[in-house]
Amino acid sequence: MKQNIYDNDIFFQGYQQLRATESGLNAALEEPALYALLPALSGLDILDLGCGTGKFCRLAAATAATVTGADISQKMLQEAIRQTKAANVTYICAPTEELTFAQQRFNLVVSSLALHYIANYQQVVTNVFQWLQPGGQFIFSVEHPMCTAMHHAQWQTDEAGNILHWPVDNYQEETIRHTTWFVENVIKYHRTTATYVNTLIQAGFRIAGLHEPLPVKEYLEQRPSLVRECRRPPFLLLAATKPSI
Repeated sequence: MKQNIYDNDIFFQGYQQLRATESGLNAALEEPALYALLPALSGLDILDLGCGTGKFCRLAAATAATVTGADISQKMLQEAIRQTKAANVTYICAPTEELTFAQQRFNLVVSSLALHYIANYQQVVTNVFQWLQPGGQFIFSVEHPMCTAMHHAQWQTDEAGNILHWPVDNYQEETIRHTTWFVENVIKYHRTTATYVNTLIQAGFRIAGLHEPLPVKEYLEQRPSLVRECRRPPFLLLAATKPSI
């Protein structure tokens, strides 16, 4: 069975509180980096894989032709529907691996921190390539392989609590990882950076960018503790283009 951790009550409440206060790394790091990679959205047909509560869908709806958000979590989509007023946004509750769309349906496919929950990354990439029109783009972020390599990785500190380093082990072992985040046994899938990139290339994509972003300046000033995120990359972002015919 595919894990649907976001429908766990404790997990969902913890995640909602995190996003409400933006005390995580989404607003400080991942979202600015992801949005900076996006093309102009005007007139595009857009798919958001793992859309969560629909934040990007609502942003894109202002200028896009259509926006389709897909997520496995009913709780997340209920919140997305509650917050979304735009008529050009459609939400689908289904696992990413089971989605089906017509070939060349979209101009842009986006995914924010969702694909490390997916067991069959290769199948998703193959599907996205088929769903995109020639010249269309696939832009996504995942937890960096430096962070997913170990099951329970955390900053190593000295006796005084000073950070020493971030541990990495079993990097080449591309298997399931059982982690703790709000609740125990949150399932993620570790892949190397090479696998993320080469799978795109093998599917026919051209790599347009690979990014390991730093926290934005305003958040570093507001939250000095974020400086530790400059010592290892929390996220990997990739932009790929389907060649034009």
